[in-house]
Amino acid sequence: MRIAIDAMGGDHAPKEIVLGAMKAIEHFDQLHLTLIGDENAMKPYLKSNDRVDIIHTTEKITSEDEPVKAVRRKKNASMVLMANEVKAGRADACISAGNTGALMSAGLFIVGRIKGIDRPALSPTLPTVNGDGFLLLDVGANVEAKPQHLQQYALMGSIYMEKVRQMEKPRVGLLNVGTEKGKGNDLTKKAFDLMQELPIHFVGNVEARDLLNGVADVVVTDGFSGNIALKTVEGTALTMFSMIKEVFTTNTKTKIAALLAKNDMKGLKNKLDYSEYGGAALFGLAAPVVKAHGSSNQQAIFSAIQQTVQIVEKEVITKIEAEVQQLQASNGEE
Repeated sequence: MRIAIDAMGGDHAPKEIVLGAMKAIEHFDQLHLTLIGDENAMKPYLKSNDRVDIIHTTEKITSEDEPVKAVRRKKNASMVLMANEVKAGRADACISAGNTGALMSAGLFIVGRIKGIDRPALSPTLPTVNGDGFLLLDVGANVEAKPQHLQQYALMGSIYMEKVRQMEKPRVGLLNVGTEKGKGNDLTKKAFDLMQELPIHFVGNVEARDLLNGVADVVVTDGFSGNIALKTVEGTALTMFSMIKEVFTTNTKTKIAALLAKNDMKGLKNKLDYSEYGGAALFGLAAPVVKAHGSSNQQAIFSAIQQTVQIVEKEVITKIEAEVQQLQASNGEE
């Protein structure tokens, strides 16, 4: 298995990207990695290994670049060369912590979509109180969506949780303003009916307040609402830990309490840490494309690689293709 990695994407590139890659190459015996980026900048963090290849380039796509223009004009950018490795069949999958819009564009224009999938979905795993986590899609790949897009998201999310997370009959919910059937706007009402037609365990509408309690294993929504939900969860977690830290450093008594609860608090923080859950897969593309968090450290990159390995090994893309073809056939589509 070979995975191509954009070594220049992210806030801490290339150091954390390369260190995470080196950790993964030691962990997975059959893994080959192709790191794309400035070789001189990567050298201090590289370890000699015949299963690691380097494609040198100094060009990269930044957060300030306009995504579509950057992908089309910066032909030698690390992210573009990474996607080209997948298109040419020299890599089975690719990972980047860089510009999300540019990665989406590279995925669409270079890697290509699965036939029958209208729009890919950006799909991170978010924490739940029981530690299992849930898949949320879409969180921003498409700000606007149609009912059939949400239906496709539900199918792809269910397949991922079943194949990669080994969940039997993962519960799929539709994010809405109420749990009753008939709630919501025209989009959610029509999507609700379409999801009932799928060969999945659809549990109906779910509310945002119940997400972290594990009300569903897969939660489907449009990219606009999904991105707001994602940022709200991230912001709430950061704010809570900041407030807790402030309380525990108020005086000597609270500092002693903090010392006694240190291990428990560390366990809670790990449960809410995105770096333990991997990246956000762009489901709907013809090969696995994974977006790692922009502020990823080496552990987050390792987790993203581990997640990508599982997607490739479990043949998630092939399964999605087969299910989409079956869905089209049942709907009388070609």
